[in-house]
Amino acid sequence: MVGTVDDVLRDWLLAGDPAIRWQVERDLLDQPETVWTATQQRVGIEGWGAQLLAERSPDGRWAGGLYSPKWTSTTYTLLQLWRLGLPRDQPDAVASTEVLLDKPVWQFGSGRDECVAGFGLSLAGWFTIDDERRDDLVTSILDNQLEDGGWNCRHPRTGSTHGSFHTTINVVEGLREYALSGGRHSTDTEAAERRAMEFFGAHQLYRSHRSDLIPDERMMRMPFPPRWHHDVLRGLDWLRAAGAPRDARLQDPVEVVLGHRRKDGRWPIHANYSGENWFKMESGRSPSRWNTLRASRVLRWWERAR
Repeated sequence: MVGTVDDVLRDWLLAGDPAIRWQVERDLLDQPETVWTATQQRVGIEGWGAQLLAERSPDGRWAGGLYSPKWTSTTYTLLQLWRLGLPRDQPDAVASTEVLLDKPVWQFGSGRDECVAGFGLSLAGWFTIDDERRDDLVTSILDNQLEDGGWNCRHPRTGSTHGSFHTTINVVEGLREYALSGGRHSTDTEAAERRAMEFFGAHQLYRSHRSDLIPDERMMRMPFPPRWHHDVLRGLDWLRAAGAPRDARLQDPVEVVLGHRRKDGRWPIHANYSGENWFKMESGRSPSRWNTLRASRVLRWWERAR
């Protein structure tokens, strides 16, 4: 069973930051909610989560900017806190998400950036902002879904007709958080997710549906955090979170993930995208707890969905 976690691997994962521990307890060990939520509460007061919160300015921003510099701006720091699992009601993160919704960086002049709009929806879903700003955002995102089930960054201004892997994964993660937070349009967002599942299935997550070629081989890597970039592990992890059924077309990307597995049953650290960072969560040649956690829970879902 490639998705199982033995005692040695379990103990190694649990020795990591609270951001990893609580997800291991929930997603790999099936611990009671009272157990993993207690660990999750530690994310904001120790380790990586506390380090990021300490960099927040009194005006609710990080690094003085809403979207840049990458990757220390308000948007990208909040995205990292979301992926760490900072509690939804953490007041500083909620207040900073409010800042983003008041000054939406996905709008520029007469256009918008659908990729960044997906970020806004993810953050408004996790750090739950339940008002018309969030509803207006999800309505516009749903209106811009393309016929193939994907989204494109600058549609409709550019007249795009084919979805982008990068934009689509950013949007569907936002739709997932919106549905989980009980948004008023959850039925519509879940229908949009199903169409996006078909988009990714038709492309085996990372291939051209016409030529079967891989347009960007970086999608076979597994950096964390993934920033705005799509990759096979990120796509599979979204499908797992969305409760997608097993699809034979996804065997290819599952094999890509398995191909990165080390002989000791762990996954390596993959170099992240260039840019500024508050700090590195993992570095060097040591195995990656993040990738081992994410790959293990994806493979667990894949096996259970047989």
